[in-house]
Amino acid sequence: MNHYLYIIHSEKLDKFYVGETSDVEQRISIHNSHKIKSAYTKAASDWVLKLSFSCANRNEALYLERFIKRMKSKKFIEKLVNDPQLLSEILSKR
Repeated sequence: MNHYLYIIHSEKLDKFYVGETSDVEQRISIHNSHKIKSAYTKAASDWVLKLSFSCANRNEALYLERFIKRMKSKKFIEKLVNDPQLLSEILSKR
């Protein structure tokens, strides 16, 4: 089963969220409906998909998610959204 790294954005908060899932559309629906009460994304209901990157397995998706979150950089996330090929390069160097 494919896993995906995804990046969503809230215009209201002007913030990005990075996650991994096997079903991107369902996950965005969960974020926007606030089904997870303690979630970071509960602060907004306007999350929009900015990037979905197919990974070979869950481990790859988790690796990318952790890599991006460790960067703690909005500019880095924007760069990835504009050039998703960078994710393949990150994976090739691990």
